[in-house]
Order: sequence, then structure tokens, then C-alpha cells
Amino acid sequence: MNEPNILSVNVGAIREVEWRDELVTTAIWKSPVTGRVALRGVNFAGDDQADRTVHGGVDKAVYAYSREDYDYWKSTGLRDAGPALFGENLTTEGIDLSGVVAGEQWSVGSVILEAAQPRLPCFKLGIRVGDSHFPRRFLAALRMGAYFRVVQEGDVGAGDVIRVSNRPAHGVTLRDMAASLQDHGKAAGLLQITNLPAFWRHVATRANENGL
Repeated sequence: MNEPNILSVNVGAIREVEWRDELVTTAIWKSPVTGRVALRGVNFAGDDQADRTVHGGVDKAVYAYSREDYDYWKSTGLRDAGPALFGENLTTEGIDLSGVVAGEQWSVGSVILEAAQPRLPCFKLGIRVGDSHFPRRFLAALRMGAYFRVVQEGDVGAGDVIRVSNRPAHGVTLRDMAASLQDHGKAAGLLQITNLPAFWRHVATRANENGL
């Protein structure tokens, strides 16, 4: 059985697209690139985000989505479900991204990444796949991919093996985080996570304050 690895590294610049008679800026259109790609700060070389109030930044520096989850969407009838369709920087194979533990660290190429949170889809995902209802389906499926922080800069290329170098003992997965939006018991448990992003801390704190 092959080791978990990077199927493709994907980048994209900001562009304008027409949506409901308006122009929307987005960088969700990404494409696989060849060779090794440098990761510095919060971006791969050649990549960008259009609205950094909700995309990018330290806790959303690198977005990963898996070939296995794309296979699921193909089975539901989504055409062209494959690398970069959802705007991910890294398309992976051989690893369950929703089962990644929050705070888990990966060594990939010369980079070290730390899992921060699952993706909460916005309307631009619907634009990308041509279905305004798709973000709701995406959220309901709990196949949301993983956002990572950059612990160590370096470079990544297709074929690089994914090695889990550290996994926190609390065991709270990105799937648990996504489910906590509806499950208050799971929400209260999020406070076990070190360096919990602000949105998820709010979810957890609200559940604790309500005694749930």
C-alpha cells in the first residue's frame, strides 16, 4: 500500500468572475503546477487569496483536500471532481483529512505543517462548481478538507510523502470540529485544543457558557 502523499500542488491568482450579474473577486481557481513550489510566510509561490478576512492568514495558510473525498463527490454526480476544483493548495491521497487531529503536524518535503481547522465553505465554492446550493451539501457531508499553519517554511512537490511527526493526545479531529457546529457536546470539547482559532473558540465557549 502506498504511503500518504501529495498528488498535486495547486496555486492560483486573484481573478474576477461574473456571478448573478455582479463581478466577484476570487482566487478559488487554482491549477496543479510542476516541480517544487516554495512555501513562505502564509502562501505558496504564485498563490493568493482575494478576501483575507475569511481566507488565508496564519490559521488558513495552506488548504488540503483529498483524492478520496473527490471520489466521493464524483459518486454523487459532481462532474470534474478532481485536483484543485475546490481551490486547495495540496491535493492528497492515502490519508483521511477529516480524521486528522487538530494540532497534528506533518512533515512534507522540507515543510512542516500543523492542522488548524476544517474549512467552512462560502458562496464562492458554489460559484466554482456552478451550484449555489453546493456549500450546504459540502458542509453536511463533513468532507471539508484541512487548513494548516506553516511551522517551517520550505518547498513541496507532487509525490512528496506525508509523514505525521506529532499528534496531540486530545484526539479531537477536524471531523469533530465540523460536527461541533450541531453537536454541543463536541463543541465543549474543543477547548482541549491548543492554539484554537478564534471562531472555534467562540463555538466552544458559547457551549460551555450554556452548560451544554
